[in-house]
Amino acid sequence: MSLKERIDREMKEALKSGDKTRLNTIRSIRAALLEKEVSIRVGGKGELSEEQELEVVMGLAKRRRDAIEQFTAGNRPDLAENEAAELAVLEEYLPKQLSDEEVEAAIRDIVTQTGAASMKDMGKVMGLAMKALKGKADGGKVQNLVKAILSA
Repeated sequence: MSLKERIDREMKEALKSGDKTRLNTIRSIRAALLEKEVSIRVGGKGELSEEQELEVVMGLAKRRRDAIEQFTAGNRPDLAENEAAELAVLEEYLPKQLSDEEVEAAIRDIVTQTGAASMKDMGKVMGLAMKALKGKADGGKVQNLVKAILSA
C-alpha cells in the first residue's frame, strides 16, 4: 500500500474517531503530497515515488521541529505542545530513527571507506552519510557527529 492510500484510509479513521489533531496533521500531509504531485506533473498525471513521498513527510516533520524550538524559545508552551502532538503523528509515517550509536557507527564506516582524515574531507563524508542515512537520522545530528569524528 502506498503512502497516499494509507493517508486516505487513516484520514477516514481519524474522521470517525473525532481526533482533531490527527485529522489536521493527516490533512496537511495529504495536501503537501498533492502539492508535490502537481509540481512534478508533466503533460498529464504525475505519480510520486516512495522517496519523494518520504521527502515531503520529512520536510513537514522538520518544520514542526523548528516550530517547537521557536515556540519554546518564545515562551509559548501551548503552541509548542500542539506542534509536538502533530510531530508525533508525522513520525508514524517516517522510517524508524536510528540511535546515536548506530548513526555514529555508520559515519565511522563512511570515514574509513573514504579515507577522510580532516575537516577538509567533511563534504565528501557528509554527502555519503546523508545518502546512507536519509530519513533515518536528523541531518543536524549527522553533521555534528561528522564534525566531532573528523576533528578528533
